[in-house]
Amino acid sequence: MKTEPKYITIKNEIKVSIEKEDFISGTKIPSEAELRVHYGVSRHTIRQAISELVNDGYLYKQQGAGTYVSDDYKVQISTDEGKRIGVITTYLSNYIFPSIIRGIEEELSRHNYTLMLSSTRNNVDNERHNLDNMLNQEVDGLIIEPTKSNLLNPNLNYYLDIIEKKKPVVMLNASYEELELPVIALDDVKASLLATEHLIELGHKKIGMITKTDDVQGKNRLKGYLKALYNSGLSFESGHIIRYDTESKPYLANKISSLLDANSLPTAFVTYNDEVAVTLIKEIHRAGKNCPDDFSVVSHDNSFYSNVFPTISLTSINHPKEELGRAAAKWMIDAVEGKDHKHESIIYEPELVIGNSTQAIVL
Repeated sequence: MKTEPKYITIKNEIKVSIEKEDFISGTKIPSEAELRVHYGVSRHTIRQAISELVNDGYLYKQQGAGTYVSDDYKVQISTDEGKRIGVITTYLSNYIFPSIIRGIEEELSRHNYTLMLSSTRNNVDNERHNLDNMLNQEVDGLIIEPTKSNLLNPNLNYYLDIIEKKKPVVMLNASYEELELPVIALDDVKASLLATEHLIELGHKKIGMITKTDDVQGKNRLKGYLKALYNSGLSFESGHIIRYDTESKPYLANKISSLLDANSLPTAFVTYNDEVAVTLIKEIHRAGKNCPDDFSVVSHDNSFYSNVFPTISLTSINHPKEELGRAAAKWMIDAVEGKDHKHESIIYEPELVIGNSTQAIVL
């Protein structure tokens, strides 16, 4: 019986590790030298295995930096003459993204469109790789959630090329301010305005904010928070605002803990999203306090995180999720099929869902 070539065995082992998420998308795999020692084979054998994994969408190479895990193997490529829509989001399986993707997929499937899906993990190098892959596959349109949308993006040339080729593209949740591209999103300024006004109506005057700095949503939610305070004649303490980004997110609990140890404390918080709200409430509990008796918390997105605590339901701004995904897919189908629509943005009005994580201030 013919023995399987060693590089195929190695390729399949790495492939299974990626599919089981032993190797996480966006992370660097061991170097060729390390793999050579681990498997006891030649450099040529390792390079053959890696080359095939790159071709199959399990890995991608970054010049001068190494080889990284990709989730492009999840991409579905049409084998018929049907239309293909590329969808690039910051994450695939985290937070509200499965619901958004489900909405996109259901609407595209109803019209016999194929979905090609990938994620950036909010990393601009991954975004460039994904855009390259989508364009090489000659997709008929692109639905994209921008990566680090509050920062100057080094991949703007790709978008200019897409615009020049008149390929339909619509953004999700946010857009790059340097480009005039349509976006399907929640009105984040109004959302945070509404969330903060709710706390003010409950009598809170010292209100803190936890927001994300590398995404436009975070900037807009901070803007709504500040607008609500200004409209009510209230001020804020800079020490009551916690900022974080994608890279510093793992250390957010430490920042919250430091704030809760300070002498001057707010009585309520507005958080960037429900995931952050859960982190905040856990730190409140660790400090020997509770929500909402000691601190009221209002959040954004009304996700599954809203009910992770047995006795606390988050007060949170509703995010349209699946509806937003379906709207993006309908927008794209109309654009690809040349139907008479104005290619305009779709902005959802915010709605506050009241839970028991907020209560009137006790004087």
